[in-house]
Amino acid sequence: MRIDIISCVPSLLDSFFAHSILKRAQEGKYVEVVVHDLRDFSGNKHRSIDDYAFGGGAGMVLQIEPIARCIRALQAERTYDEVIYLTPDGELMEQKMVNQLSLKGNLIMLCGHYKGVDQRVRDIFITKEISIGDYVLSGGELAAAVLADSIIRLLPGVLNDETSALTDSFQDNLLAPPVYSRPSDFEGNVIPEILMSGHEAKIEEWRYDQSIKRTKERRPDLLK
Repeated sequence: MRIDIISCVPSLLDSFFAHSILKRAQEGKYVEVVVHDLRDFSGNKHRSIDDYAFGGGAGMVLQIEPIARCIRALQAERTYDEVIYLTPDGELMEQKMVNQLSLKGNLIMLCGHYKGVDQRVRDIFITKEISIGDYVLSGGELAAAVLADSIIRLLPGVLNDETSALTDSFQDNLLAPPVYSRPSDFEGNVIPEILMSGHEAKIEEWRYDQSIKRTKERRPDLLK
């Protein structure tokens, strides 16, 4: 998989993709992540990429021309399955969506900034709009990082234990059960005895029951 991220502040993403699972995924050639500085496509000596909104009002708008140049340059090199715009008014990100995106080959993610992008960008180039939650950030970089992380960890070979992702919260519309590690007894707080029984079938049954219980208590909407 290849993920191209278009940003006007690309340095915000440098550290995120340089550590832990995301770093190993790139080193192992499971994914290629390329961050593009939108200012490189400005077309003027000042490298400006924003302007005032027609009709007035507070805030600047990312112009269509630099975005169009960048997207078209990328599309001239390869075919992309989706051109994604990270925006608060997009479709709410959920695990089912991430699962589907993890099966794609090439993705472009466009990070908004200021008051957003010229609407014509969304009309002409964007194939999918995604929101990571009902709140507003200063830019789409954090949202792109969240989305990319969720996708990359699902790629075959990225996690040491490939079954790990299958037992995450939301994969089956249930929250994950509680987990425990050593010591088994911490200041009188002892882990459930079933987990030390060695009986795999009964342990899985316990975990499933705990997932249902936790989901009923914390996210009953998922059970609908």
